[in-house]
Amino acid sequence: MIDPAALPALHASHGGIWIREGDRTAAVPKGTAIARTAETPTLLLNAPLTGQRLGYPDLNGLDLLELWAFIHPARFLVPTPKGLAEALNLPRPASESDIPALLQAATGALLAMLESPAWIEREGGWTAAQSLHRLRWPWAPLVAPRIARPKEAERWLFSKLPEWEESPPRPAPRAISLQSDAVVARLQQLTGTGAEARPGQQAYAAAAVEVFHPRAHRDQPNMLLAEAGTGIGKTLGYLAPASLWAGEAQGTVWISTYTKALQRQLDRESLRLFPDPAVAAKRVVVRKGRENYLCLLNLEDALQGGFAGRAAILAHLVARWAAFTKDGDMIGGDLPGWLPTLFRRNGSTALTDRRGECIYAGCPHYRKCFIERSARASADADIVIANHALVMINAARGRETGQAPQRIVFDEGHHLFDAADSTFSVALSGQEAIELRRWVMGPEGNSRGRRRGLAARLSDLASYDEQGGEAIRAAADAARALPADEWLKRVVAGEPFGPVEALLAAVRGTVYARAADGGEADAGYGLETELAEPDGTLVEAAQEAARALDSLLRPLTHLGKRMEAVIEEAPDWLDGAARARVEGAIASLGWRRDLVTAWLALLARIGGPADADYVDWLAVERIEGREYDIGIHRHWLDPTRPLAQAVLKPAQGVLITSATLKGGGDWDNAMSRSGANHLPRGAGRFEANSPFDYPGRSEVLIVTDIKRGDIAALSGAYARLIEAAGGGTLGLFTAIRRLRAVHARIADRLARAGLPLYAQHVDPMDTGTLIDIFRDDPRASLLGTDALRDGVDVPGHSLRLVVMEGVPWSKPTVLHAARKLAASNQGGGGSAYDDRLIRARMAQAFGRLIRRAEDRGSFVILSAAMPSRLLSAFPPGTPIRRLTLDEAIISVSGQSRAGLNGNATLGLQGLDAGTHDLEQK
Repeated sequence: MIDPAALPALHASHGGIWIREGDRTAAVPKGTAIARTAETPTLLLNAPLTGQRLGYPDLNGLDLLELWAFIHPARFLVPTPKGLAEALNLPRPASESDIPALLQAATGALLAMLESPAWIEREGGWTAAQSLHRLRWPWAPLVAPRIARPKEAERWLFSKLPEWEESPPRPAPRAISLQSDAVVARLQQLTGTGAEARPGQQAYAAAAVEVFHPRAHRDQPNMLLAEAGTGIGKTLGYLAPASLWAGEAQGTVWISTYTKALQRQLDRESLRLFPDPAVAAKRVVVRKGRENYLCLLNLEDALQGGFAGRAAILAHLVARWAAFTKDGDMIGGDLPGWLPTLFRRNGSTALTDRRGECIYAGCPHYRKCFIERSARASADADIVIANHALVMINAARGRETGQAPQRIVFDEGHHLFDAADSTFSVALSGQEAIELRRWVMGPEGNSRGRRRGLAARLSDLASYDEQGGEAIRAAADAARALPADEWLKRVVAGEPFGPVEALLAAVRGTVYARAADGGEADAGYGLETELAEPDGTLVEAAQEAARALDSLLRPLTHLGKRMEAVIEEAPDWLDGAARARVEGAIASLGWRRDLVTAWLALLARIGGPADADYVDWLAVERIEGREYDIGIHRHWLDPTRPLAQAVLKPAQGVLITSATLKGGGDWDNAMSRSGANHLPRGAGRFEANSPFDYPGRSEVLIVTDIKRGDIAALSGAYARLIEAAGGGTLGLFTAIRRLRAVHARIADRLARAGLPLYAQHVDPMDTGTLIDIFRDDPRASLLGTDALRDGVDVPGHSLRLVVMEGVPWSKPTVLHAARKLAASNQGGGGSAYDDRLIRARMAQAFGRLIRRAEDRGSFVILSAAMPSRLLSAFPPGTPIRRLTLDEAIISVSGQSRAGLNGNATLGLQGLDAGTHDLEQK
């Protein structure tokens, strides 16, 4: 067998490149490193990132992350040398030049695990290794000889996955009223014995009790808006009454979040409710959209030849994970977020159901499906953890099945407006239309894959019901009017085929004609223009497209009626599996009918009267100047209206909570952006201020001598501030272009100082992995955009400086302009509307800085144009100073030293105590 110590190892960073061969490590130039890895299999950690550092993105080698994913699927690993060393109990490298030796030692430790009785993920390993050997996986020659052949043939993955069981519908929850003393007792149980009493948390839990009382009025849930500052402990504050009500009333409470990070946190907190993991898995269920879960049929196709090359290797590593995963969640679950990124363009999206192609009970793995298991488990769970969009969709569609959420806690409630805006919007675009065509017609021409059209999915219905079969054929004929493959090339070339492609061509022409006047045509980003005063070409194209869509809607409507009739008649062939397939098809068909109906309403607007409830615009979507979609968009002017109608009014109780619920404004702002204004009796209010010492432990510094648009000065400011803080910096940008420019200028400089720098949209890693790396290394810094402004929880010394490149002004879109005008007409003032949004963004960004009572840090804004009226976004009493960059650097350095000394005095025990002990201050 090959000795791991005999393999060369390579490490590359912004600070240099090192290769170890035998017992000698040497610094080498890029060309030498690239040539060496091309000649001999070389040990690497994160090949895409290493290749980027070398300027050679096609770099291949023996990536230890792939080996980890094979040996320890579904186990967490921070994909850095430090993270690898800690996971394997190896000494951490003292310098970057020691990392190649670590890679050799880690390889030996991992390969030794294959021969150890302690390897708990052994099942299926031998079979997977043989398959990967045939696919020429680089690790196979080292892995396969070290795995003993099992005495009996290993079970095929799809035969050993457990099946879910059907259960009768859960009875309606009992009508009960919670007692305050019982809720306080439950809260004390969750916080643990000996925990210091927190009056703010107890008051929060007591206020939340009202949400779980029986509803007294029709179309009026028991609704509470609760703003609880960071450190109050609102998570346990609402879990106490929620869990108590679920147990006594035998009902389900839906807890909705906006970010996956909070979902993971809530899932971990469930062990406080149910210390036994087996019980917790049944009583607390995480629900996400279908596109997040592994599709077993897609995986089977991939394993049996549907994938080739590197993609096939990814499929086998995912299969290893599928045998050990908790719930099959590929996005934010226990699949390492870095695994798909190792395969560059061969990502994992083809292994999920992103195109609505599920065939439900027609699938041979239906009884083992992760998606179906999650949906059924949630029906009997005490707590369902979901996201805002899924809760809204379930509320809107679940009324027909009786599974609409009735008790809902919207955490991160300041995002409710944006989530509703996205959920209840409509877009008639090329990408949306071609997906509908594929759903109706299935594969066309030489296209591959298992996608099945209506005729294939409902073949038994077509053979049994003549009218249903005719409706399927008519729908397929009508769907030919929708965009087909390579529609964008034809539209751009001025050669559209069919009425919908002709409409998209007219939309594109209108957008470019109007956007060019504003000087935006060559900016490289998406273009849009208001749908107003359309010319004759666009009006005529819209009418033709509407006729084509109407021709599709009629057979789809008729088909739905025929399927409902078959369910009622219940013929002999309609066994349980067939019934489930038809019922699934009815639901899926209903969604498509609703979509086409919304498209027709949108097209009726073109050339017709405007609807004051909506904002309509035309758009050409682009990435760095490359077009990828064209369409017509419709959003509600006030999306909380459908939110109130579809979600809030049917519910029994709703709690909307956040640390920044008022969004930098007053309670009127919270009422209007939560939908409470559209309820007959509004909502109750609760407020608890953060117990943290913001005046003593934080500061806001407004740097006045950085000229706007000066990338060199901006880059220098970021570099000097990060150096002053010794890392631990979160840099926030409003434009990807500036983020990349700053990163390119300062990454090497910081690396030479031993300060690693990572960045969204630069490093080939997902956002969750970047945050894990940032959290794990106190000397690392991270640059990002809006996704990092909220939902990032990095307590302690790892985050001690937040730097914003400037004031986060709203992008002047058609939708924003319409809402600003509406606010002005209603007497609030357009500038006041803008100010509320900006204050909310700044408050959210500032909230990343202080997560525990002993945290300390600085918040820096690199903009002299920061208006004083926006400074109320920060907690009262927080020191705010306008000063030069040199003065800011002195202040940041002082804060960083104070924070480091404070953390050093705590010792390891104090640091591990984390939020639980120190939030109580």
